[in-house]
Amino acid sequence: MSTPRVKVCGITRPEDGQMALSLGASYLGFILYSKSPRSIDLEEFASLNVSLTDSFRVVVDVRPEMDKVKQYVSAGFDFFQIHFSDVHDAEYLAELTELVGRDRLWLAPKLPPETLFPESLFDYTDNFLMDTFQKDGFGGSGKTGDWAGFRQLKNDYPEKTWILAGGLNPDNIEDAVKQAEADIVDVSSGLESSPGIKSEEKLRAFFENLST
Repeated sequence: MSTPRVKVCGITRPEDGQMALSLGASYLGFILYSKSPRSIDLEEFASLNVSLTDSFRVVVDVRPEMDKVKQYVSAGFDFFQIHFSDVHDAEYLAELTELVGRDRLWLAPKLPPETLFPESLFDYTDNFLMDTFQKDGFGGSGKTGDWAGFRQLKNDYPEKTWILAGGLNPDNIEDAVKQAEADIVDVSSGLESSPGIKSEEKLRAFFENLST
């Protein structure tokens, strides 16, 4: 089993992004969803981006309007992680795909437990981020999800890219990788000393445990 690629999300400081990249992160995530405690705006991203251009930069938002998506494209993001709850919103999803391209779109559907994965989403992208379900929110809960269910999705649709999120940290990443067999792992609050501030100690421990 190969070691998954890593996205360190919720970057708000250049030193945190640089540390993550030096340890082996492939992607840095920037949250532009205003309700998140790790939210930044486009001006802040532009400032951060000056020193973090050697990474794949992922914008994270919850069902942004198309005008905002156009701003994200212009800002230079490489990938677009879009959380949403209405998996049947075909018009929105089709427009999103057309705007950013299916190769650069990471769809993060909000699916209640035991919900069958809607295969209609395959019309829009091949990249899917599965986060822990929250009835009243989108991600950032710090709670782990259904790793066995995630692995089943990967086994059922091996031609897709599956991104595991939700409650990952240095203490559980080894078990998560073994149980979920994710292509990419997405970690945020599990590496923090406070919201939006990464801990160098936790970052180092995470990457060390990931490679064991």
